[in-house]
Amino acid sequence: MKKNYHFAYFIILVLSICFFLPLPVYADEKIELSDGQTIYVPAYSHIYSGNREQPFLLTVTLSIRNIDPKHQIKITVIDYYETQGKLLKKYLEKPAILNPLGSLRYIIPERDKAGGSGANFIVEWKSDKFVNPPIVESIMIGTQSKQGVSFTSRGRTIITK
Repeated sequence: MKKNYHFAYFIILVLSICFFLPLPVYADEKIELSDGQTIYVPAYSHIYSGNREQPFLLTVTLSIRNIDPKHQIKITVIDYYETQGKLLKKYLEKPAILNPLGSLRYIIPERDKAGGSGANFIVEWKSDKFVNPPIVESIMIGTQSKQGVSFTSRGRTIITK
């Protein structure tokens, strides 16, 4: 009789794992359509290393990906700010159209350390329809003295009104 309980528990465990394992779990991610957003994207033109806090210079790539498979979006603002919040560069003179599943990239070279460790981008986009919001992130990479560093920062929607 004891064997039957163990077998039943085993079957329940296996079925539970088979049912729940394939489901991705994202605690803070909600899928919501949007017709436009303002996105704050952290970026780092350098980070600090060692006890002397030596700057470690980084190349920054801003990546904007339209993840909607059917609809284009319009990128209306891409602005780059330094640590103290001063605008360093406006990347768009006119809106850029991003086709379905298309992407854009903008690069801050490693030698350009004006942004500092608190640099950031503001990206604004809009659409005539409700679409899957784009993925906007920065990718930082650098090498010094046979040491390599790379990491990403995901953009976050902010309210500006």
